[in-house]
Amino acid sequence: MKPLPLVLGCLLFLSPLGLPAAAAMQSDSLSAQVDALFAEMDRPDRPGASVLVIQDGTVLYRKGYGSANLEHQVPITPTSVFDVASVSKQFAGMAISMLVEDGTVRLDDDVRTYIPELPDLGTTVTIRHLVHHTSGFRDWPSTLAVAGWHMDDVISFDQILTMAYHQQGLNFEPGDRYLYSNTGYNLLAEVVARATGMTFRAWTHEHLFEPLGMEDTHFQDDHTELVPRRVYGYQGQEGTYAPVANGLTALGSSSLFTTLDDLGAWVTNFDDHAVGGTAVIERMRTRGELNSGRTINYGYGLSINQYRGQPVASHTGSWAGFRTVLMHFPDQRLGIVILSNASRFNPGRTAYQIANLYLADVLTTADPSGAETPGPEDAVPVDAATLEAYVGTYKLGPAWFVEITRAGDQLMTQATDESQFPMIALSNDEFYVPAYSSGMTFRRDGQGPATHVEYRGIKAERVEAWSPSVEELRAFQGHYYSAELGTSYLVELRDGTLVAQHRRHPTIELRPLARNEFGGSQWFASGVAFVPDASGAIATMLISTSRSLDNAFVRADR
Repeated sequence: MKPLPLVLGCLLFLSPLGLPAAAAMQSDSLSAQVDALFAEMDRPDRPGASVLVIQDGTVLYRKGYGSANLEHQVPITPTSVFDVASVSKQFAGMAISMLVEDGTVRLDDDVRTYIPELPDLGTTVTIRHLVHHTSGFRDWPSTLAVAGWHMDDVISFDQILTMAYHQQGLNFEPGDRYLYSNTGYNLLAEVVARATGMTFRAWTHEHLFEPLGMEDTHFQDDHTELVPRRVYGYQGQEGTYAPVANGLTALGSSSLFTTLDDLGAWVTNFDDHAVGGTAVIERMRTRGELNSGRTINYGYGLSINQYRGQPVASHTGSWAGFRTVLMHFPDQRLGIVILSNASRFNPGRTAYQIANLYLADVLTTADPSGAETPGPEDAVPVDAATLEAYVGTYKLGPAWFVEITRAGDQLMTQATDESQFPMIALSNDEFYVPAYSSGMTFRRDGQGPATHVEYRGIKAERVEAWSPSVEELRAFQGHYYSAELGTSYLVELRDGTLVAQHRRHPTIELRPLARNEFGGSQWFASGVAFVPDASGAIATMLISTSRSLDNAFVRADR
């Protein structure tokens, strides 16, 4: 076993015996309460978690639960090595921030300056766009799935870049929207390599991990590499656990292998700025800004938020059975790290539960936004005719619709594949949905039905319900091919239902949602729209997911 980093290694063995009696008792009580959060994992026949609480460089809690390998019942310890999934992004963010600071990279540089293989899509995508997830590059997991890949396939960094090199359109104009994109962070890793002349793995080792004493940390660039003390991810629940294959090398967005102890050194650096310096760390906490001027809460691989009155920077990760979180409260210099290999575990929620324990004296009960949350008692009366004008179906996005219905003097909302929830009227046209923690505003022309609803910056237009006949469905049958993805689908009728088939996927049932638009039965084809040509004949099929919009397939059998 490698020795612990000097500073962290000294801290790990501090004993509460040296504390005043009251403080020692409080420490024991907090530890017992954290233990209780992980009690169900504390068994050798279950996947588990590794947990760290560290404040101002002093370890307050450090423990492992469950097994790193269920077949051999190898216990998880603070030195077990996890794939931390998207927690990796802050390391790519730090690398870019450091290169900006030393002048190697500029935030408003066109990414094609460094990676000329990327296509010219008629607009400029900058480093800044990539950092804040406002680039419009399609997210690779669902895009590759549309192309026929399975997430347990071997997926290499080069294959992800190749997908980006062949992209023929963006999800949106760069800077117009925030839309999480793993691909963007893979491109950032490649920018680091091109700008420095070093591999991303070598650069991060030399400039981040080695200076911080993170001896058990590396970006995995070879999925066959042997990793001592490696943890394996699992899906399922008691009695049905199964290992999840992990053949991914997604540098920058994921694929960081590290330990609890090493991440303790990393999160402490957010306070003391020993590596990178103050300007670099502060830049990482800079929120992005859209073309509209609206600020988003994503920085450089960190979500920048407020929790019960206190600023907090955090990121979660989810891949191949791993569920991870790193959370930092800068005002209290407190870090919380949870690394789990159980797919059903919710690390973010548990980290906040731990924060509630250790920061009980400074956390408020106020809503994080500082605004009071409306309740039923705040409802105002709205006449029946106005409510009826809002009843209908509205399109939020590809295969994402919301249906508004009326139950007496109250409106109800139900989004695609979700439950129905009540709405609280705050005025004649403004409503609040407690289940969404958000408001919805209806717009109408004069006294007619609402034309659209505004929800979290989305203008959702009213659409008419559609129940096509079998004859109408026949018009969509055919072979559709994507030159961008190099793959095809066959669309045909089966027992009166329209289905799409790909050689590597189960049959996808297409559910009519609005005219020429369908919902797919697979996560990677949640929205399928058909586009006619000038003659009215169906010419193109567009497959969309929440992070990969309008993948175009041209009808090839006409």
